[in-house]
This record gives sequence, structure tokens and C-alpha cells, in this order.
Amino acid sequence: MEKYIYDKSNGLWYELQGDYYIPCLKLPDEEQVEIGIWGQRHLEYIKHHRKGFYTSLVLDCKLNRHLADINKQAEEMFDTLITQYKTAEGVTEQLKADDQMEWVCKMNSMRDRINEIIYKELIYV
Repeated sequence: MEKYIYDKSNGLWYELQGDYYIPCLKLPDEEQVEIGIWGQRHLEYIKHHRKGFYTSLVLDCKLNRHLADINKQAEEMFDTLITQYKTAEGVTEQLKADDQMEWVCKMNSMRDRINEIIYKELIYV
């Protein structure tokens, strides 16, 4: 028996596995894009909590694009919010020069609050 056969009626190749021919199926190549930390966190969330959505993205070859979009949105939201918070709370370069520990405390506080907003708005949805 041949290892591979082609069926003209349906246009599929089949591979011999033991005594049976199994269709040689594969997903089309998906565009490879850089996925940052926010995209990776969203991936972990949808893998464990939204399995149907995850499966549909994989089968439609849209997973990488979706994760890259989430990552880009999260980075833009972080940059926008950090700028707004710094202005609202009076965190300036002068504060950094005068009292570094106070500046670090305020920046860490802002970063943590913004991370929680991003998790709630983008990552865990």
C-alpha cells in the first residue's frame, strides 16, 4: 500500500497510518507578529477561561493578530493613563530630582492602578 494517496473527488491527500488512511489536514500559515506581555497574559486567560473563543481564533487563524491587537491597545492605554495620572497627581521631573523615594512610590502606585484597569478593561474579557 502506498504511504500517501490523493483523492480527486475531494482534493485531499491521505497518509497511511497503520491500516487506515488519515486525511493530511493542516491549518494555513498564520501571520507571525510580535506579542508582548499583555498579549501573553490575555492568551493565558482565554486558554483557561474562554476555551470556545480561543478555539475559534485558532481555527480561523486569527489568534496572533488578536493577541497583537490586545497588546497594542494595552500599551497605548498604559501610556495615555500614565501621562494623565502624572499630570493629575503632580508627579514631575522636579519631584524626581528633589525626592526620589516619593517619586518612586507615586509611580509604583500609578503603575499598579493602571495595570488593574488594563486587566479589567482588556485582558480579562
